[in-house]
Amino acid sequence: MREQQLQDILQHMPAGVATLQGPELCYGFVNEAMHTVLGAPVREGQPVAEHPGTIPADLLEVMQQVFQSGRPYVAKAYCIPLPAAEGKKPTPRYFDVALEPVREGDGPVSGLLLFAVDVTAQEEARQKAHHLSIETRRLDTRLRVLTETVPQITFTVDAAGKYEYVSPQWYYFTGQPPTADLNAIWPLLIHPDDRLRVLYQSDSARAAGIGWSYEYRLRRHDGQYRWLLSRALPELHAPDQAVFWHGALTEIHDQRELAEALRRGEAELRFLADSIPELIWTATAEGFIDYYNEYTAEYSGLTKEELGPTGWINLLDPSEQAGAARRWVTSIASGEPYEGLFRMRRHDGRYRWHIIRARQLADERGPRWFGTCTDVDDQHRLREVLQTQYDELARTNRDLDTFVYTASHDLKQPVLNLRGLFEELRRTASFNDPEDKKIVGMVDEALGQLDATLLELAATVQDQRGLSAPVETLDLRSVADEVLLGLRVQVQESEAVVDLDFSAAPTLTYGRANLRSILHNLFSNALKFADPERPPHLQVRSAVTETGQPVLTVQDNGLGMELPGRPAPVFQPFARQHPHIAGAGVGMYLVQRIIASRGGHLDVTSKVGQGTTFTVHWFEN
Repeated sequence: MREQQLQDILQHMPAGVATLQGPELCYGFVNEAMHTVLGAPVREGQPVAEHPGTIPADLLEVMQQVFQSGRPYVAKAYCIPLPAAEGKKPTPRYFDVALEPVREGDGPVSGLLLFAVDVTAQEEARQKAHHLSIETRRLDTRLRVLTETVPQITFTVDAAGKYEYVSPQWYYFTGQPPTADLNAIWPLLIHPDDRLRVLYQSDSARAAGIGWSYEYRLRRHDGQYRWLLSRALPELHAPDQAVFWHGALTEIHDQRELAEALRRGEAELRFLADSIPELIWTATAEGFIDYYNEYTAEYSGLTKEELGPTGWINLLDPSEQAGAARRWVTSIASGEPYEGLFRMRRHDGRYRWHIIRARQLADERGPRWFGTCTDVDDQHRLREVLQTQYDELARTNRDLDTFVYTASHDLKQPVLNLRGLFEELRRTASFNDPEDKKIVGMVDEALGQLDATLLELAATVQDQRGLSAPVETLDLRSVADEVLLGLRVQVQESEAVVDLDFSAAPTLTYGRANLRSILHNLFSNALKFADPERPPHLQVRSAVTETGQPVLTVQDNGLGMELPGRPAPVFQPFARQHPHIAGAGVGMYLVQRIIASRGGHLDVTSKVGQGTTFTVHWFEN
């Protein structure tokens, strides 16, 4: 009864149990678990060698050796591949296999007791842990190589503040031997002025379980203290308890010195800007002002907060603010320099003329604007007075010049008539006066003197107008820029666009005064007779004709004019096409005279409402 109960218990055990009887090791009792291990049911009395199932040959050999020697044997995590479906690989299974000899009393071995306990899950976990351990060692080796090759000192500190690890860079930097006691030496290498602060900050961070980031000076192997940045983060273990701090030391000595130099330089520049009696400001890439020098507050009577991000525009004359703001927005969008002449309100409420300039600086920190507002009120008013006096003198001079030239020209014909009449009188008349020859000589001399006087008057007028100025090789763009600089106010007020292209013929051999006078009259006329419905647009081009002669064209989009015949009325003295616009009507007449005096001529084409084109032929073929 008890034997049957024992068999029932063994039959349902999760471990495989089998008895092997006799020298041939024939199957005796085999429980269900062992049938699974063998892969198929076996018959009682059947030798193991005839039906080994999944038992490998080496295990069969060990069974025979155990039977013969009588010594038990245990194989840990022995692999017995279980049979698989057709076309699939057998599934490896791991068992702890025990072979125990069976004796009857003290007699010889009569059989074996075979145990097989499935430990597949444990073995797979062990193998996975083994692979993870290998991978961990590999990653640890890689991490160690990385930390020991980067130009930083890496370290690990425990919760008590003791250094568990420091990379070799620390020894290279400090010059300490590898046998040095880190925990004793490290604090002594910190600069005395930084030591207490560093120790307190690191202790506070460890007590709070947080990381740290601070700068301090550490003594290098040559005795020099260098600034380092220390950063560390905690390694948290459950339940959120910091056990280790891993960090790095980065040398920032050069960067810190550079930052200090930049700070000193910025302070010096700011001091210099505050010392200059001129409004100086800076603006962001978006055009909002973020700095005013001290003089700006003194001049405007407003604080920097009251000036705000658009302060200088608010200080302008109300009639000029909209135009100035539009031009400023255009410069911000395009990056082009900003320049304009505006009236700006002083602290006493008086508006004074200022030249406002701004330039964009783009560097690694991004674009920024630097601007100035220069008070030119005294110069501007003086220039207006001088310009008025100059215009008056020029007008008087032109009137006198025209009168003298016209008089000398008109008197030439009467003199010629007198000389002709005198010659006829001398040829046909006779005088019975012994002094006749003397009288005739005196008349000839008087006529000659009158003729010479008229020629001298004409030559004087010609010299006065600069028609006989010496020639030189001139750069057309340079002279044009000089003329436009003198017309800057008219250009800015009319928002004129001037396109200059002298690439085809960049230079001209001519009198400088003559060239300036020609360009000044052509440009100022284009601005004066601009169409009020659109901004002036001047296109100035130089070229060379097929015969090699230089020409210049000045085309505008102004009012235009009617040209009924030749010579064009615009070239006549005192001729005016647009009486409603102020002018004397002699400018183009003088231009034509200057060009003609140098051997050239001036052509004009025009359409009313579309514009006018002047073509200067500098020299005749």
